[in-house]
Amino acid sequence: MSTANPSKATGALICDFKHLIRSDVGLVGGKNSSLGEMISALADRGIAVPPGFATTSHAYWRYIDTNGIREKIGTFLAEWQAGHESLAETGRAVRRLFLRGSWPADAAAAITTAYQKLSAETGIENLRVAVRSSATAEDLPDASFAGQLESYLNISGEGKLLDACRRCYASLFTDRAISYRQTKGFDHTSIALSVGVQRMVRSDAGGSGVMFSIDTESGFDKVVLINAAWGLGENIVQGTVNPDEYQVFKPLLSDTSLIPIIQKKRGDKAIKMILGRGHHGPTRNVPTSKAERAAFVLSDEDILQLARWACTIERHYGCAMDMEWAKDGITGELFIVQARPETVHSRQDPAVLKTYNVGKKGRVLATGFSIGDAAVAGHLCLIEDSKDIGKFIDGSILVTVATDPDWVPIMKRAAAIIADHGGRTSHAAIVSRELGVPAVVGTGNATYVLHTGQEVTVSCAEGDDGFVYEGISDITTTTVDLTGLPAVRTNIMLNLANPAAAYRWWRLPADGIGLARMEFVVTNAIQVHPMALIHFDRLKDAKAQEEIARLTAGYPHKPDYFVDKLSHGLAALCATFYPKPTIIRLSDFKTNEYAGLIGGAEFEPSEENPMLGFRGASRYYSPRYREGFALECRAIKQLREVMGFTNAVVMVPFCRTVGEAKRVLDVMAENGLRRGEDGLKVYVMCEIPSNVILAEQFTEHFDGFSIGSNDLTQLTLGVDRDSSELADLFDEQDDAVKWMIAHVIAVAREKGSKVGICGQAPSDHPEFARFLVEAGIDSISVTPDSFLAVKRHVVDSEKS
Repeated sequence: MSTANPSKATGALICDFKHLIRSDVGLVGGKNSSLGEMISALADRGIAVPPGFATTSHAYWRYIDTNGIREKIGTFLAEWQAGHESLAETGRAVRRLFLRGSWPADAAAAITTAYQKLSAETGIENLRVAVRSSATAEDLPDASFAGQLESYLNISGEGKLLDACRRCYASLFTDRAISYRQTKGFDHTSIALSVGVQRMVRSDAGGSGVMFSIDTESGFDKVVLINAAWGLGENIVQGTVNPDEYQVFKPLLSDTSLIPIIQKKRGDKAIKMILGRGHHGPTRNVPTSKAERAAFVLSDEDILQLARWACTIERHYGCAMDMEWAKDGITGELFIVQARPETVHSRQDPAVLKTYNVGKKGRVLATGFSIGDAAVAGHLCLIEDSKDIGKFIDGSILVTVATDPDWVPIMKRAAAIIADHGGRTSHAAIVSRELGVPAVVGTGNATYVLHTGQEVTVSCAEGDDGFVYEGISDITTTTVDLTGLPAVRTNIMLNLANPAAAYRWWRLPADGIGLARMEFVVTNAIQVHPMALIHFDRLKDAKAQEEIARLTAGYPHKPDYFVDKLSHGLAALCATFYPKPTIIRLSDFKTNEYAGLIGGAEFEPSEENPMLGFRGASRYYSPRYREGFALECRAIKQLREVMGFTNAVVMVPFCRTVGEAKRVLDVMAENGLRRGEDGLKVYVMCEIPSNVILAEQFTEHFDGFSIGSNDLTQLTLGVDRDSSELADLFDEQDDAVKWMIAHVIAVAREKGSKVGICGQAPSDHPEFARFLVEAGIDSISVTPDSFLAVKRHVVDSEKS
């Protein structure tokens, strides 16, 4: 044993964190060995970890043998495994052995001496410490031990410390821990427990949370996910609070001039855990103030620092990581208080993509965070208290307020889980993910609006948001093997609109996003007409004013709400296939659709034929909408210049004339988006016959074309695409339409402009894909579920 680490000498009962490395799992468990690893290896890289020490596995066995309980434990467990005693009776009996035991004199002396030394180093007598359990089998690749063992916060004084350590030992034999080890096949009597004793971070006066170095649901490895709540961190882990959620894009973190925060979602954070006083015990929960609920826990600076630490830790460990952090409200300092390997996506085959599709959907009954990506239909079983878990019906969908480790036995038997509280890093989320059970957490009201026996469909297959639908929907699954897909000359891109669902498709070998519809973000994330934000005080609709005021709470200048929400929504799309291009189509609502936005009716004309009316490019320079378009430009500018997503390409829809093209580009330049500056490319939708007829002139003003085959077919053939009477005449493969497409492709190639198409026809009709390839198109953009079919059609076409 190295003389540099005397506390790791054979038989040592305690070990200072700074002498531990991650290979010491057998000595101090995964949690404590990881803390030591970070202190010894990452402190010089800026990672701050509170100091402390760990009791070793030797101390654990010493305690067991001194109290003569080793054989008794084995006997109790054997009786349970033989079916002679219940799990509850067995767990209670074993825990009693530990709690009634006495500390060996040498172990007690070692712990108290180490505690005195830690107190002296910090200059505080009877230092407040966090006392956490760390099993010697903890955080192995296929075991998360999420919440299985106990932690005790705000412990002060030698006597209370020794008692907390004793209770940690006993927690190795809670009913849930015994059940978990049995399921995982671990030998109960070969696992020891180490206790970590760590200086308390005053996060009771600040905040704390959990952080993953990947997206927890899709496994997307280019983002850091951070959850945050006020006070001590137990509420997030236990799922009793709905936390803030932040997402940060890892590849752009190295540029300190950028702020690559993709998402900031404010949770209600209704309660916080603070230090207790007197009879309250070491900790207690109190309601948060209205100001705390309305505010984000972390500043942008804090979010970026934590994300950079996550990247540093991940690089050091060589795998995706699950971390806990705390912010000291007194000093303002940030700390990492735990780090362990992520245990779900590390076990999955990245080359296999399984997707779920929910057919006809009933009414939405509840929404929350989606955990996993599956969908399930079945009957509900509502249980609000853990004392009633014996009433759970196997195979039903569990509905509850929140889960803790006591719920694990029935979570394993549930088809899906719905919870009122919790975020992506709560106990319900972590255990559901590990079990492969879809869950919707943080619904807020599931136990209020749902009831036992009700037929529902639980969908986690639609991105970040999970849905509970009324009734039994048809669910189809598709499994795709992504290995062996050949390279092709023609780029195959995706049509995506929903930022919340974009990460589901990151494993597809797509060449970027060929059509990102801005309208989806406006409709779903913003909901408000941009002119109603700009002219809020002039609104006549009091109800609209009230709703806008609610949505924009926290934004002193209401137009900033539009810019912020739009830029963040588009950022998630740009991140998915970065640095490949994401072609963002500027807003292309028709007037009747704009009028449907909150406050929109006062700013839109009434038109007989909105399809051919005031839409697309004509709006951007019009006095009716020019101010609103300026907000779209501000959002794109923030996306590219502040966040760093220079892979964003702007596309102008429904541009009728060359003169109109010039006017739009001038307005964009006035708002800081100048074509060619900082690599900005501007495309135009080719969806009007004039775009084809004057294609050569359009190439002088745009860097590329994206053929909108639906509108181009409609306007070339004079067929209303929504008319059932004319449905048989609407044909993208009509010779006239194909002539239009072939012509614009030829002009684009001659002029060195890019040209692509976004539509369903190449996936439905292999011969149409062949036509496009033979014409020399640069890219074909399709829906994700059509990607592989189109790829195969293109492969066949390029071979022939």
